[in-house]
Amino acid sequence: MPASAPEAVARMKEHHNRKKNMFFGHFDRISLSSKLVACTIAVLLIGVSVISFSIRALVSNYMLSKTDNQLKSQSQMVFENIVTLAKNDNAGPNSYFLQIQYTDGTLDNEGNPLVVTPLMPQLQDDIVSVPVLPTNGDTSGITFGQPFTTQAVVKQVVQVQNNSSDSNNTTKPQTDPNTQDDAGNDAGNSGSKNAPNSSNSVTTILSNPSSNANHAAVSTARSPWRILPMTFTENGKERAVVYIGLSLSDQIDIVSTLSRYCVVVGIAVVLLGGSLATLIIQHTMTPLKRMEKTAAKIAAGDLSQRIPSAPENTEVGSLAASLNTMLTRIELSFHEQEETTDKMKRFVSDASHELRTPLAAIHGYAELYKMQRDMPGALDRADESIEHIERSSQRMTVLVEDLLSLARLDEGRGIDVTGTVKLSSLVTDAVDDLHALDPDRAIGRMLIGLEPARDLNHPASLSLTEGDWPTITLPGDASRLRQVVTNIVGNIHRYTPIDSSAEIALGVMPAAIDPKQLSGLPATDASMRRFVEAAEVGASMSTGYRYAVLRFVDHGSGVPDESRPKIFERFYTADPSRAREKGGTGLGMAIAQSVVKAHHGFICATATDGGGLTFTVVLPIEQMPAAQSAQTAGKTKEAKQKSSWFGGERKS
Repeated sequence: MPASAPEAVARMKEHHNRKKNMFFGHFDRISLSSKLVACTIAVLLIGVSVISFSIRALVSNYMLSKTDNQLKSQSQMVFENIVTLAKNDNAGPNSYFLQIQYTDGTLDNEGNPLVVTPLMPQLQDDIVSVPVLPTNGDTSGITFGQPFTTQAVVKQVVQVQNNSSDSNNTTKPQTDPNTQDDAGNDAGNSGSKNAPNSSNSVTTILSNPSSNANHAAVSTARSPWRILPMTFTENGKERAVVYIGLSLSDQIDIVSTLSRYCVVVGIAVVLLGGSLATLIIQHTMTPLKRMEKTAAKIAAGDLSQRIPSAPENTEVGSLAASLNTMLTRIELSFHEQEETTDKMKRFVSDASHELRTPLAAIHGYAELYKMQRDMPGALDRADESIEHIERSSQRMTVLVEDLLSLARLDEGRGIDVTGTVKLSSLVTDAVDDLHALDPDRAIGRMLIGLEPARDLNHPASLSLTEGDWPTITLPGDASRLRQVVTNIVGNIHRYTPIDSSAEIALGVMPAAIDPKQLSGLPATDASMRRFVEAAEVGASMSTGYRYAVLRFVDHGSGVPDESRPKIFERFYTADPSRAREKGGTGLGMAIAQSVVKAHHGFICATATDGGGLTFTVVLPIEQMPAAQSAQTAGKTKEAKQKSSWFGGERKS
């Protein structure tokens, strides 16, 4: 059965889409540089062609207009000087064609209206060009005084006959049947000063050009003519139609020469433009090729590769800068991910190890109890085993609770920073706890302040002086901050000699640094120096945020410089065996750092002068107040706004 019309249309569309996809598939395989070069050459070709045709048309119209003006301005002079111009036909200066077609009833020997051609320019080898004109005085389709263009017929002069008459010494121009051209025009040539009444008559016989005629002359004779039709009036009576013409061979030759020149110049422009475009495009594509090679190296795993820079005011330079920024972030993220993965692996390994120790103890003492329960004195030994099992389970409970706290802090849970904390009271309780743990330890209560820089060799630093602690209230979670202070105080109790002194300092100072930026700093000495510099700027310019600074200074054995940044890593202990003896899990400082960062604060460990370890905790209180003055009804009011870093306003 024949397919229905919708099916035929669907097949046609499918065929069309397949052809289109095939074309674009081949087109997409072409490189971008080749496409740009091809487009540039195509645009140059189109531009050169349009310009060439425009110049050709403009010059042609201009020269045609000049020819028309010449015919109109010199037509009367040519008609009045027929004899003089006819004598110069063979010499060359005459370039006018003139034909007179009588319309007053004057007839030739054949009885036809008389047609006289007194002016007919001759070329080399007697080649003449005869324009195709209306016959027998027909003027239909032409307008007198308005030039028109007509084609030409090529003839050759083969014989000249002179006829004279003795009666009245006047002879009218004669025409011979053999002198009529292919267009029906009489080719007679008269050399009289006054065309209608001439004393001599010259008859020119024309024929088709011979085979050995000059080809250049024949080609020139084929050029069209520009003809101006006029009327010949004598004694107020219209006697004939006069056609005066100029050959357009010179104009055509000029236009042809100009066209050849435009073609040559156009080809040169296209070749030069194409070559220049190729060089520019290849030079422009070089950075893209370098980007491609760099991307290949990055794909192979070398994330340190960067794209060569270029001026950012260019598209390639802007792209290179953006890609380099992106690559830097990708490399940083990748390294952070690697570090996170390594930390997670180490954390899982350490957690497994720490949990395995109490579990092994529990399992061991349980097995020991089973082995000794039937032996004499088993009850006493059972109490000892149960006591060891209880201590191991307590250690495991503390470890699991610390792990749970860290997991909650990592998820942003388990902490409420919208409360209010009286930090001075919290630190006072910590001092009392340390006194209870170590009654013989000397504990100093100090006031912390900023000592400005004296010179380049003595930069600004934090100084401790004797004094009463100020009352400090800040937003945060009181229980979690108490845990931070308790962990630090517990470390002083566990890892420093009982007879060594300790100082706890508290103070408030401004610093020109944002809390979120502060919390992102690593726990290093360099970060501590940066905070001190920000505090110096904040104190001198009264700008930034107010921070509570808390310091715990001990004079124990201290921690090596390379190990201090690791203090806040999970399960890190300088002496694992000693830590287990003291009941430490290696998670206290990690929990302290997580809590401080959750409050957008900063904590780090530095060396104590003379030996020991110093913990510094920085917690934001509020943004520095801005004094605003407003004058209303002749009264001046001053208002101070105290904004917390948590957002919103908090009234003191």
